[in-house]
Amino acid sequence: MSEHTEKSNGTFLWRISKKFSFAAEKIIPDSFVFCVILMLVVFVCSLLCGKGPLELLNAWWDGLSSQFTLAFQMGLMVIVCATCARSPQVAKLLNKLASLVHTRTAALIVLMLFGYVTSMLNWAFCTIVTPILAMHMAKRIKGLHFPMMVAGGYSCMILGQCLGPSATLYSNLATEGSSYAEIVGQSMSVADTCYNPMNIILFTILAIVFVLLVLFTQPGQNELVELGDIATEADVVPASYKNTDPAVTAAEKMNTFKPFMWITGAFIFIYIITSVVQKGLLGALNMNLVIFMFVGINCFLFPEPHQWIEAHKNSMHLATDVMLQFPFYGAIMGMMYLEGGLGSVLIGAIVSVSNAQTLPIFSFLSACVTNLFIPSQGGQFTVQGPLIVEAAKAIPGANLVNCLNAFVYGDECTNLLQPLYVIPALSVVGMKLKDVWGFMAFICVFWAIIVCGGLYFIPMFV
Repeated sequence: MSEHTEKSNGTFLWRISKKFSFAAEKIIPDSFVFCVILMLVVFVCSLLCGKGPLELLNAWWDGLSSQFTLAFQMGLMVIVCATCARSPQVAKLLNKLASLVHTRTAALIVLMLFGYVTSMLNWAFCTIVTPILAMHMAKRIKGLHFPMMVAGGYSCMILGQCLGPSATLYSNLATEGSSYAEIVGQSMSVADTCYNPMNIILFTILAIVFVLLVLFTQPGQNELVELGDIATEADVVPASYKNTDPAVTAAEKMNTFKPFMWITGAFIFIYIITSVVQKGLLGALNMNLVIFMFVGINCFLFPEPHQWIEAHKNSMHLATDVMLQFPFYGAIMGMMYLEGGLGSVLIGAIVSVSNAQTLPIFSFLSACVTNLFIPSQGGQFTVQGPLIVEAAKAIPGANLVNCLNAFVYGDECTNLLQPLYVIPALSVVGMKLKDVWGFMAFICVFWAIIVCGGLYFIPMFV
């Protein structure tokens, strides 16, 4: 193909990705509608599996109400991480990083590497800060297709969880006496699971392929969507929220008294350090600790009490969809949980046709399917974990660790199709799900093919 044709029509990979984008524009609804459709599908399929409507309704409510606490935690994590990511100090660092690159290739490589690193620190922080870095880069460099940047950065976030010790399954399996350890029958260190040689090799292959995909999926000049073509909702240079008027009254002085926030932040970090010293990093690490670590950081980034509140208030809208939709996914989980219900039927059917060499592949595929309905690694493992462990013990020569890693890859893979966790990133840049879903689905196909091949062939050599 001539250079002129490629410039006008885009690269070969771009033309393939467009087929997914076309489907997204015509088929994919808003994320909440997507959730409701899945809920109705599970309800109808569960009826076909022999469950009664009243039994399903009770399970629906039990699942929905069981997720209120987690929905609040997830929403709060998005808010505090977004506030940190959108602070003037972080924006200055991101702007400095963006200023170091001057070409499309360098920008995309740096963006993807940045996504992998920040994902291992915290998924919510990565979800918010990566599209903000993309905005800084897109303001400076021409020729960057912004929806692909957002989708590529999001893929880094979910892939990073496959090699991050704070992932739900890995961290809980490392905790002796946890419910996950009881399901597996033993506790396992992150060295045995997350940093297993097969897992490291598979992660490295995927990470490199994703970078290459983003680099070589380039649209034609007439189809390029740059930052200026999108109505972004977040300022690249955020407000500091500082009170510029001199404090006159006692109330105003207290509202801007920085030591209040410094002391609060010090309390949080003293507790975190003490907890880590007493319990060890993995023993102390949980969602609440991560949330309040960012709360503590924000106490120093926004040291005036009024400033601190206003900064968080400005990030609250980013958590709306997560907080409202998570209980409904819990309702889906409740119906899937039912003994002998749809969850058991789906997972059992996939696992039952496997042998020692293919069990990890079928564990991966069953996790891909289940994650569409239960986008919570913990809730999903509660449903799927016992069946995987039982199959691994029943099939001679099956490798349980490879099956557990396969489960994590499957759980993360269809987060590229399941829209719940990309919502905050889209809110930051003012985009709709259909703007990026096609690219995410495009990447998901490569993820599934590479993981299936890796799970089959890598164990032959390591």
